[in-house]
Amino acid sequence: MTKSSDDKPIVLELRDVVVQYGRIRALHGISLVVRDGELVTLLGSNGAGKTTTMRAISGLRPLTSGSVWFDGDDITKLKAHLRVARGLIQAPEGRGVFPGMTVIENLEMGCYGRKFASRAEHRERLDWVLELFPRLAERRTQVGGTLSGGEQQMLAIGRALMARPRVLLLDEPSMGLAPMVISQIFKIIADINAQGTTVLLVEQNAQQALSRSDRAYILETGEVTRSGDARELLADDSIRAAYLGVA
Repeated sequence: MTKSSDDKPIVLELRDVVVQYGRIRALHGISLVVRDGELVTLLGSNGAGKTTTMRAISGLRPLTSGSVWFDGDDITKLKAHLRVARGLIQAPEGRGVFPGMTVIENLEMGCYGRKFASRAEHRERLDWVLELFPRLAERRTQVGGTLSGGEQQMLAIGRALMARPRVLLLDEPSMGLAPMVISQIFKIIADINAQGTTVLLVEQNAQQALSRSDRAYILETGEVTRSGDARELLADDSIRAAYLGVA
């Protein structure tokens, strides 16, 4: 039985979520589920509503209607910082590192609002993140603003991991990166998931995302138009034509 089989408990669920910006409807009643231990991709082009979906999940954008459920609880009206305290952690689009802080200081900011039982547990988490990202360990005293784009993306993911996510939300982690760096970032994401972290990934890079995910949802103009096994979607001619330029 696969990791993404239906016997796994649902940890994150969107039910008929509608989001509007004034008169413009960005999400048209989307529904999706993420099960414990899965790596799920939300795939779509620019303007499809991917980032709006992430902001709705994180509590940064109020819903017009519908609901968000986390670990069996309706968190639709829960403030963003309380969602973080529960373990719903996002590495945002654009990375958002603190440019004047060192790598270590940036990582420590990820702990804000998430208490450790002891200093030893805190140190163990930091060591794990630095082991996961050797490049960050090499640049631990370097300020975030001087890092390359790929290093800043690693730092953003590492900072999110310091919060010990129950579900890790990754918004466009490949944006603006060179192909070799993109491959490295996706390998790290797969490693994080393999070590037990549930991941919801928002992406445009269909090849990398679908080849490493369990399941996927295709979002077009604010609606989920397809969903299913990620590798089956990757092999689908219409998906390949739309996202990979393969006729």
